[in-house]
Amino acid sequence: MDRRDFIKKTMAAAAAAAVVSPASAILGGQGNESLSASTNGREAADGSNGIAAGKTLKVLLVNGSPRTDGNTFCCLEEIEKQLAKHGIEAEIVQIGRRPVRMCVNCGGCRRNNGAGCVFDDDACKEITEKMAASDALIVGTPVYYGQPNGAILSVMQRLFFSAGHLVQNKPAAALAVCRRGGATATLQTMNMMFEMMNMPVVTSQYWNIAYGAGKGEVKKDAEGMQTMRTLATNMAFLLQKIHAGGNSSPQRDERPAFTNFIR
Repeated sequence: MDRRDFIKKTMAAAAAAAVVSPASAILGGQGNESLSASTNGREAADGSNGIAAGKTLKVLLVNGSPRTDGNTFCCLEEIEKQLAKHGIEAEIVQIGRRPVRMCVNCGGCRRNNGAGCVFDDDACKEITEKMAASDALIVGTPVYYGQPNGAILSVMQRLFFSAGHLVQNKPAAALAVCRRGGATATLQTMNMMFEMMNMPVVTSQYWNIAYGAGKGEVKKDAEGMQTMRTLATNMAFLLQKIHAGGNSSPQRDERPAFTNFIR
């Protein structure tokens, strides 16, 4: 089975699951109890906002910058504060300057029973584990030559390829920080991954962009910071609506169709 065929089978299996990813697919069986409790809890509303009793909605925030306290972090921190105002839990995970492997198409994840990438010595493993217990994803990246940081691209590609069932149907958003230009191209690159994985893309009042060069300078971008807060508010609204009762994922009656220009 080549990479193309594997993508077909992975996407088809994820789409067929449709409603909730099985707990058995979590890394190495870790976190099964928490996911099961979260899944079962959705069946009983608490009578107030309709969210399942005992269910705390959580957003995973990933900082793709090598600077753990730079401008990208400032944007994610602003989002985290705004999510808290809406009762949404958030956690910022730093990629930092740790080496990150790229996908080498080794095929190991095909034989890993949905447990994620076989490389377990970098940030991808931690993010995969945390994604299993999260209801949404927001990824921040600086702009490098009109593109996302290479490390965040490697992590996201490996996460989606090796454990795509953990992100299916979960809302997602990207944000880009730049000195001057290239941010829209960066956002387009990130959003293409979300769209391929059936992840509702959360919008804001403008593109999710903020401007700054020196450390902390982005905080002076009043519209950029407001854009981050609006993004967080929209994310909270969508999450609460999705988990207000009934199915948290759309019911699809078609299996994915795959074509290309060869066959």
